[in-house]
Amino acid sequence: MVTGNSNKFEETEKIAKLNGVELERRDIDLPEIRGTLEEIVKDKARQAFEIIGFPIVCDDSGLFVNELDDFPGAFSKFVFEKIGNEGILKLLKNLQNRGAEFRCTACYFDGASFVISSGVVKGTVTESLRGSSGFGYDPIFLPEGNDKTFAEDLNYKMRVSHRKKAFTKLFSQLSK
Repeated sequence: MVTGNSNKFEETEKIAKLNGVELERRDIDLPEIRGTLEEIVKDKARQAFEIIGFPIVCDDSGLFVNELDDFPGAFSKFVFEKIGNEGILKLLKNLQNRGAEFRCTACYFDGASFVISSGVVKGTVTESLRGSSGFGYDPIFLPEGNDKTFAEDLNYKMRVSHRKKAFTKLFSQLSK
């Protein structure tokens, strides 16, 4: 798996093991294009394959906030590094609609063809940081059907997350 994010790798590695897949992490600094999550993962996979020379998996994920026209979306990593959770909370401070979703697009590439899958979790952005587990936007994302953020209930996150959905589908497609 190609990722510079050790938290993302640990999470994906657990999902992989549940699906009988063993992953090895490669941290390769790749430039990221601007585009949809699918365009980003395909480009990332192509670049990584050229460097590594054997099949890889990667993903791109984001927090898409309804009232902000799906911002930060595909820019989630950049936005998190610049303004963090506190910045997102400030942007939503006086807004009623706090609906959001986490999206993940997972990709496998063997040098010839792509296998792509996606996962989504709907929820809302909280009014304050809650919880200390997880990473990224987990302390401000409250998934539908739960009264705790992903950062407050990591076990719940591991059962229903966007990444779990995307990679479970991907590994299922690959086993066929």
